[in-house]
Amino acid sequence: MPMYRTHYSSQISEELDGEKIKVAGWVYEVKDLGGIKFLWIRDREGIIQITAPKKKVDPELFKIIPHLNAEDVVAVEGIVNFTPKAKLGFEIIPEKLEILSKAQSPLPLDPSGKVKAELDTRLDNRFMDLRRPDVMAIFKIRSNVFKAVREFFYSEKFVEIHTPKIIATATEGGTELFPMKYFEEDAFLAQSPQLYKQIMMASGLDRVFEIAPIFRAEEHNTTRHLNEAWSIDAEMAFIENEEEVMGLLERLVTYAVKYIKEHNERELEILGMELEVPKLPLRRISYTDALEILNDLGKEIPWGEDIDTEGERLLGSYIKEEYGEDLYFLYQYPSEAKPFYIMKYDNKPEISRSFDLEYRGIEITSGGQREHRYDILKAQIAEKGLKVESFEFYLKPFRYGMPPHGGFGLGAERLIKQMLNLPNIREVILFPRDRKRLTP
Repeated sequence: MPMYRTHYSSQISEELDGEKIKVAGWVYEVKDLGGIKFLWIRDREGIIQITAPKKKVDPELFKIIPHLNAEDVVAVEGIVNFTPKAKLGFEIIPEKLEILSKAQSPLPLDPSGKVKAELDTRLDNRFMDLRRPDVMAIFKIRSNVFKAVREFFYSEKFVEIHTPKIIATATEGGTELFPMKYFEEDAFLAQSPQLYKQIMMASGLDRVFEIAPIFRAEEHNTTRHLNEAWSIDAEMAFIENEEEVMGLLERLVTYAVKYIKEHNERELEILGMELEVPKLPLRRISYTDALEILNDLGKEIPWGEDIDTEGERLLGSYIKEEYGEDLYFLYQYPSEAKPFYIMKYDNKPEISRSFDLEYRGIEITSGGQREHRYDILKAQIAEKGLKVESFEFYLKPFRYGMPPHGGFGLGAERLIKQMLNLPNIREVILFPRDRKRLTP
């Protein structure tokens, strides 16, 4: 079968010395030294040097090289030559060169990264931004994070499910919804698969996970919020308490971090990043203890109020300085601060069986044990000021045998952003959707 490429740059090894291969990519640099022309092309794995001595290559091919422009797309067939004289340790002596596509000039941004561009310019031209090795490295890592997550869940005997993204009622109070018209009815884009994955706990599929987009109409224009994001959700039944869910989550995150450390060495090197695999179990800090720590740090938060962004940041710095740890749990939040489906402690109903997982001072996960007792759940919906009748489809399974269960929703973008210590969550999603960005 005819093809433009037989090898990526990373596949060219000394075993190919003297062999004929085909490579293809974008023109990175051209150098004309008179009797010898150099061409460097870039593919997704790296750079390839093409060396064209006048006496060894076709005269027409020799003439073409100096007229190539940055980002032209070319395919080259030639002989591999391993030599210490080549910058990369090897070169290709070309026999054929075909221009597959010409790039207009000037370019909308510099793919080499030598000329810096604002984030908005980069996102407007994401196709070219991705030609930068450091940006491409992020998305190779992202791909492997999702691969690792699936591997982990399957190894833990979870079943992958897919729930609706067009829903009739809100998952929880407090978060804004994206309304839409669904034929003659009003509907919304799903904030979370929460209600549906809980329904699955009554079905016999008692360990489920889903990786899917979620939609939240929050108006925050920050470095940590998106209006369309990817959530890694899990729910598990027959648990005794929330500690079992926390144990699953910490093993999942540790597995993902370790997987990236072992499988993305090159990408981490490009990003100048050294990953630390967390030691288990992760530290657990109660909400009440967190408030005491913050009070000692000069930030007072009344009991019952949420820990704000500054509070999270201060706690993250404190944990890092005191214990050298990036990941830790905050748990036992006030019931008032959590959604209706979170279970309360029977002997202390003001405290919920909930937790957040924090990574370098930013919440990446919320979870907990759910309330599985029908009458109590129904009362908690009413307590939150929600209409019980709106949740009939959700409540019905709880009347026919619902085991104790719990789960979590892990923000994929937040996990990757914090893992790579990046400044903005928009760096880790191809085409961000935020308050001001609907295209490309």
